[in-house]
Amino acid sequence: MKYLHPFKQITKDNVDIAGGKGASLGEMTNAGIPVPPGFVVLATAFDRFIEETGLNAEIEARIAEVDANDINSVDRASNVLRDAIHDTAMPEDIASEILAAFDELGAEFVAVRSSATAEDSSIASWAGELDTFLNTKRENVLEKVKECWSSLFTPRAIFYRYEKNLHDAYVGVAVVIQQMVQSEISGITFTVHPVTQDDNQMIIEAGYGLGEAIVSGQVTPDSYIVSKVDMMIEDIHIGGQKKKLVKSGTGSMEMETGINEWIELSEEGQKQKLSGKQIIELAELCMIVEKHYGFPCDIEWAFAEEKFFITQSRPITTLD
Repeated sequence: MKYLHPFKQITKDNVDIAGGKGASLGEMTNAGIPVPPGFVVLATAFDRFIEETGLNAEIEARIAEVDANDINSVDRASNVLRDAIHDTAMPEDIASEILAAFDELGAEFVAVRSSATAEDSSIASWAGELDTFLNTKRENVLEKVKECWSSLFTPRAIFYRYEKNLHDAYVGVAVVIQQMVQSEISGITFTVHPVTQDDNQMIIEAGYGLGEAIVSGQVTPDSYIVSKVDMMIEDIHIGGQKKKLVKSGTGSMEMETGINEWIELSEEGQKQKLSGKQIIELAELCMIVEKHYGFPCDIEWAFAEEKFFITQSRPITTLD
């Protein structure tokens, strides 16, 4: 495969072609950490797409016209560039590779996740700036890859370029395609407490449903503080979760995509999401991730069918 690699062929040293997210997932897969299987459409595919179609000149011209203090100029550039990417056909050999790898993965649903080649680097963390699409089927996967490519030019991503002084720098985007975990519970772990910056504490946030709702701040999760010294739970705060995000077909209130939907929670949302035993099991798994990398980690995780999966890990960028 010329334009994509399975996770097993990727390590943390491949950020330049797999982006921060892709490199992290490959690194953890090779370290034996439980990561849902998948592959990365390399940044070279995006580069080939924009060069072969002549979009690279359009991108340079539109980004150069942006006045970061003028929201209208940002919106204009974003609309033109995103429409141009959506309206331009993907080269057939790249499309064929993606579909062949999708079939080999053997998953009915996948998560399609942007992975900027500047992501999680020393100059910037692109986490949350680019798009992710959950529960994507084969017939939609090529369009979602192009939407990930075009999310490099959302208004917020263009602002981010200027904020980090990257508007003249090359920023590419790889795309992670990963077997979807229909998480019953999901969340985020910071292996160093991000507020107190206590090295001996980690904080786990947990909520019902798919993790995207927690990452994007759309639900109020539980939070658990765990001592890393003796693996004891020091504090439990139960978040009053009013709704959860799940794959369509199990509730009402369809989202715009028609693929995921919100389900209202009643008393269930007021309960503790993870048991004490599960909290410690997850804390121990997150310690393995931190020990492997050798620095404090911001970890996304999912729990389904009685098993924890790690779906992302990056450095915590807010510590002194």
